[in-house]
Amino acid sequence: MFGYRVPAPDQAMLISGGRRGQGGAPFRVVTGHGKFVLPVFRKVRFLTLAMCEAEVSETCVTKQGIALTVRAVIAFKVGNDTESVVNAGQRFLSDQDQMSVLTGRIFAGHLRSIIGSMTVEEIVTERQKLATEVLETSKTEMAKIGLIVDSLQIQSIDDGDTGYIEAMSAPHKAAIQRQAQIAQAQATQASAEAEQEAARNQAEYSRQTAVVQAEYSAEVDRAKARAAQAGPLAQAHAQQEVLAAQTELAERAAQLRQQELVAEVVKPAEAEAERIRLLAMAEAERMKIQAEAAASHDRVALDRMLIDQLPQIVKEASAGLANANVNVLNGTDGLGEIAAGLVGQGLTILDSVRRNLGAPESTDRTTDRNGTSGAGNGTNGRVEIE
Repeated sequence: MFGYRVPAPDQAMLISGGRRGQGGAPFRVVTGHGKFVLPVFRKVRFLTLAMCEAEVSETCVTKQGIALTVRAVIAFKVGNDTESVVNAGQRFLSDQDQMSVLTGRIFAGHLRSIIGSMTVEEIVTERQKLATEVLETSKTEMAKIGLIVDSLQIQSIDDGDTGYIEAMSAPHKAAIQRQAQIAQAQATQASAEAEQEAARNQAEYSRQTAVVQAEYSAEVDRAKARAAQAGPLAQAHAQQEVLAAQTELAERAAQLRQQELVAEVVKPAEAEAERIRLLAMAEAERMKIQAEAAASHDRVALDRMLIDQLPQIVKEASAGLANANVNVLNGTDGLGEIAAGLVGQGLTILDSVRRNLGAPESTDRTTDRNGTSGAGNGTNGRVEIE
């Protein structure tokens, strides 16, 4: 609309002509809204409220007399209040670029003043203190011209060719280098230890792997050996069992043969020996009878005949014994009992013949007959004759 003017968000609109502004200012200040302005009768100008920048590069002498070149950057703007806008408008409205120039000169002066009261060590190590002091000392002066400073940054401090700052930093550099070398050595040592540990672990792993492989290989070899020996071992066991069976069969055959030999050789030999012994006993008895007959005057002829017949009687008895089935139950005692029984039988026959002929029995022979009769009856021996 004609005559209606609106300032930008970062601008202040200054209207001159007509009535005066606030506080006797030669113009009225409008910010943040528009206003009708009468043409010809009113004049409108705009003042920037945006952030501005000023650079300072100043050579300053420290408290120690050492020249330092200090570079700084100042961020400033026109204040938002009406008073600051009026002050800045009256000074920089026609040439707003002068705000940066004037601000740089103001801060350069304050820098020289404050650095002159500090040592190089303080300036280098306490830059924030330097910036804070410069801001504090320049705040009142900047407010008079309607400007406020948002920040001050010290970019660099250079002592030129004097080498003071470098010499000052030498011990620190040496300490840092020493620490760096120590750290590097420690890192190298740690790396070497890590490599050695890794090598040991690798070697241990290789050893364990080799041991496991050897155990597996040994187990496979043992299994193969057992498999290879299984056939021969089974055959050997079978042969051993065959040999054991053959040995047992041979032992049984030997026992059977021994029993056969006993039945075929020993028993007949024992029987023949017993027969011979009985004949000998009969012969001895005959000789005894002959002796008794020779001593007696009675019945000499009869006794002679009986004596002559006694061997034949015993022979017949022994012949019957040879064909008999004799079972000896108590060994040599049984054989003795058999012989005693045969003699007793012979004497019994002799006594029977005498009684039939009416001959008297002798007391001794009767006693002997009684003794042999008991044996002949088989009451004291375990002999069976069939």
